[in-house]
Amino acid sequence: MKPAPASFAPRTREGPAPSTPAVFTVDRYRALEVDADGVPRLQAFLDANPEYHLLVTGEPPAAGEAATEFAARPPEGWPYTKRWLLEIVDGDGSIVAIADLISDLLAPRVWHVGLFVVATRLHGQGIAARLYAALEAWMRAARAEWLRLGVVAGNLRAERFWRALGYREVRTRTGIVMGQRTNTVVVLVKPLADGAFDDYFARVPRDIADAP
Repeated sequence: MKPAPASFAPRTREGPAPSTPAVFTVDRYRALEVDADGVPRLQAFLDANPEYHLLVTGEPPAAGEAATEFAARPPEGWPYTKRWLLEIVDGDGSIVAIADLISDLLAPRVWHVGLFVVATRLHGQGIAARLYAALEAWMRAARAEWLRLGVVAGNLRAERFWRALGYREVRTRTGIVMGQRTNTVVVLVKPLADGAFDDYFARVPRDIADAP
């Protein structure tokens, strides 16, 4: 059975109340922007689902992890339009996934997926792919033409997930310190239009394999 198509609506206020307009919806799930009042809810989700942090940092989420995530911005000098921190909630308002996105990062119509974490209890049910499909459809509707993200080498579940969705490796970056670990990060890129990768590299030369 095909999942219900995603629908999109403008966001007018914050919070998990059922009446709150969502950034997008799919099936019974709603994506909402996280505001400052939602940081404790975000922290509770991270604490209950520590697997991502354990894998990439070697330690569970810190007590202030959600506040740090909420305040995070791209490095100084990197152009972008907006950073989106989303919580995806079930019909009862509980968070089932979070996503961190940046529009027009480094170049117009290049969106960066900084984080996409689905509750561990939902793994293996196809829900992650359904939620991501709705997320991607929303980015496409917002005129994104290229998507990029980084995966820590050795995170095999994530590498398989993103490659199956059409992301292609363009380069690796070594010596990236994350908590107690020093990681190699694989940079993956996906076209949403018919653009050639030469066009992408002209827009984002830092993603060329031998670029500094």
